[in-house]
Amino acid sequence: MLFPSWQGGLLMEPVRRGDSGPAAAEVRATLASLGLVPAGPHGEGSSADSVLFDAACELAIREFQQQRGLTVDGVVGAETWSALVAARWRLGDRLLTRSVTEPMAGDDVETLQERLIEMGYDVGRPDGVFGASTERALQQFQREVGLLPDGGFGPGTMRALRQLGRKVVGGRPQLLRETALLRHAGPALVGKHVIIDPGHGGQDRGVVVPEGLLEWSEAELAWDLASRLEGRLSALGVHTDLSRGRDTWFSDADRAKFANAAGADVLVSLHIDGHRNPEASGIATYYFGTQSGASSTVGERLAGLVHREIVARTGLVDGRTHPKTWEILRRTQMPAVRVECGYLTSPVDRARLIEPAFRDTIAEAILVAVQRVFLPVEVDFKTGTMDMRELRSRLG
Repeated sequence: MLFPSWQGGLLMEPVRRGDSGPAAAEVRATLASLGLVPAGPHGEGSSADSVLFDAACELAIREFQQQRGLTVDGVVGAETWSALVAARWRLGDRLLTRSVTEPMAGDDVETLQERLIEMGYDVGRPDGVFGASTERALQQFQREVGLLPDGGFGPGTMRALRQLGRKVVGGRPQLLRETALLRHAGPALVGKHVIIDPGHGGQDRGVVVPEGLLEWSEAELAWDLASRLEGRLSALGVHTDLSRGRDTWFSDADRAKFANAAGADVLVSLHIDGHRNPEASGIATYYFGTQSGASSTVGERLAGLVHREIVARTGLVDGRTHPKTWEILRRTQMPAVRVECGYLTSPVDRARLIEPAFRDTIAEAILVAVQRVFLPVEVDFKTGTMDMRELRSRLG
């Protein structure tokens, strides 16, 4: 796979400690431009082939990944590289316009979105992607200050934005908007549209663990779990779609694009974790959230419900819920969660995950959590107490 370079070139995958060459040189130069490593002896004037992605670069990448809500592994893959590129941009550095095919993304877009939210405009989530909601909010702002409402952000709009203070004081307008949309959707699952995203697929098998004559893979178990969840949701009148076929793979950005085009109400991404330490075990659940505190409020609630239902019904070690900026969470326009349903590398978790009945339990827990996110608080029920029959009777 090739990653687009901010210089118009290509960055080979992945770049990790000990690597040298043009890709490592470009990563180091980007880190230096962000002030994360000194230019030092590997800076300007040195040969690209001699540039080493050393311990200092790995540490800088780990710190950057931690701050940005990415997987902290010290390796520059597609998402980390995209985040590095995004971090280079400051508001006013470039003209911002909407592109349907290749949306502009960067810290400058996120700053613009946050500024518009402070002034009371609805940009959706401040995800750093210049999409239709950001364009509409910018057009509204331009009309109100007497500018041509072209939806582009240039010097004139920049000057007008700097001259005006924030309008919204106190409260969380995004929370109010997302909550209102949820209430408008109604409590029943019938007619809702859920995208189920089994991780990996195709040649990308995710975590793979051999065991005797068998070999267990994350991709295959995630597909099986997704199929079980799909069957349960469909039986309750929910319109479901899987983000990939059994033997196909798509990028997380493409999966999010598919979910957005489908106008889904919820997306659930299913994964199984792995670690070099076989003692690592348990479940962790993720929702969209940024270093500035912006988040999908309903996504955070859904993550909590999914997580607590699975922990209560399975007894898996509680790895808690966490904000992340992974593409599948950042680029989706609906509440989205990613669930790491145990560790395939843990003998204890693996022994349970390979049992069909255990995967049934996880699927039912997720089903109940999806129902609960649509229920008003006053008619909600205790975690781990609702079963399929009660759910059907509630839906009448």
